[in-house]
Amino acid sequence: MEHPGTAAAAGLTRVAETSTTSQVSIVPLCLPASTSTVNGVVPYGPAFIVYTLAVNAAIIAIGSELLTPFRQDTNSLYLTEKLNELGVEVAFKTIVGDNQRDLVSAARIALSRADILIFMGGLGPTEDDLTREAVAQALDVELHRDSEILSQLERRFAGRKMKMSPNNHKQADILAGATVLPNVNGTAPGQWLGGKYNDDEKIIILLPGPPHELKALFEEQCFNRLRAKLPAQFIATRVLKVVMMSESQCDARIAPIYKEYPDVQTTILAGAGEIQIHLRSRHISLELAELRVEKLAEEIENELEDFIFSHKGESLEQIVSYYLQMRNLTLAVAESCTGGLLGERITSISGSSRYFLGGAIVYSDELKTKFAEVPAELIAKHGAVSREVAAALAEGIRQRCGADLGLAITGVAGPTGGTEQKPVGLVFHALASESGTEVIERRFPGDRKRIRWFATQQALDMVRRKFM
Repeated sequence: MEHPGTAAAAGLTRVAETSTTSQVSIVPLCLPASTSTVNGVVPYGPAFIVYTLAVNAAIIAIGSELLTPFRQDTNSLYLTEKLNELGVEVAFKTIVGDNQRDLVSAARIALSRADILIFMGGLGPTEDDLTREAVAQALDVELHRDSEILSQLERRFAGRKMKMSPNNHKQADILAGATVLPNVNGTAPGQWLGGKYNDDEKIIILLPGPPHELKALFEEQCFNRLRAKLPAQFIATRVLKVVMMSESQCDARIAPIYKEYPDVQTTILAGAGEIQIHLRSRHISLELAELRVEKLAEEIENELEDFIFSHKGESLEQIVSYYLQMRNLTLAVAESCTGGLLGERITSISGSSRYFLGGAIVYSDELKTKFAEVPAELIAKHGAVSREVAAALAEGIRQRCGADLGLAITGVAGPTGGTEQKPVGLVFHALASESGTEVIERRFPGDRKRIRWFATQQALDMVRRKFM
């Protein structure tokens, strides 16, 4: 249903649904002449220029509740995934409270910098549902009450033997020139408006906020409509995971490499004991996008070598699981400062009972002796947090459980308990096997939670490196 009326005010001009006008961006690429072919053709070489049709989106989540600690915007994650399937990059995400002035401002900013604008929420019947009014004001177009939608609302309420409140009438207000997107799961229909704004083509979509309504409506009413309008674009992605390297060290080593790939977006995300390198490329064919991402990933892997533990999104505990199962080996753990976190991470993998025998949480000195057979005199001489005790824990738990490998952690997680000789963050990790025992000393920054996670990362990485 396309609503009658004019949308020509303020430079917004209605265009046919079949139009595929879009700005063209020119991306110069430099590749070796020996670059692999795609379908038998060299896609580009040093003297070639690739033209792509770049379409970007802005997602505006509306609702004051999203600006509190109690409600998260999850809809935008779903929409980002679906838009990426169409080759559309989400360039901006905005959360705006239920204030018309702020909503109008956010809409105008989005109009100035994105091709596709998706507004989520604020289509309900209450006084603070202001999306329709704000978008109309930002575009300088009129709202018209649609009698057919109003009748549908009345029939919906009557079918449930309920009387429709007068404030529900506003849900029938439609932007001039917009196409109504029926919502079979709720009372708020979506809206679609396409046209020229300041000489640039825009697509404006209004969606209801409840996730089950938004997802169904987007799938049924928007996805194929967008596909029909957009130029063919494809996005290829790759995530490389790096363990026990700082963000600055990682970037210093790979920046000279990824800077040679201007058509691949490289993002480095730092966590506790893990760096994620996200690679993303958009091209006119999936083969071309994948070729560029794979080539850069290969160069980064060659540079970082064994610091990279995953190139398909696996967690470190998954990688450890692969190695142990491939070699038919068993593992037992003895934990002090991590308090069971290491065992929890190992057993989070389905089928871990095939290689993980169990272990012990040995906080007290007495239990280190009782469960992991650490000599009391060794603890008295070197202290519970020491290289010697870590080795004894790993060896003792290995023997006690009859495992091929014994893995142990002892340290000071804080925030109390540290001394000048043994400060907060000092952790010893030990891995015992038939061939001997390895001990690694680390000093981790951060609070108690972060230090404990760092410690388990280091311990798992010791197992991984054992079999590389």
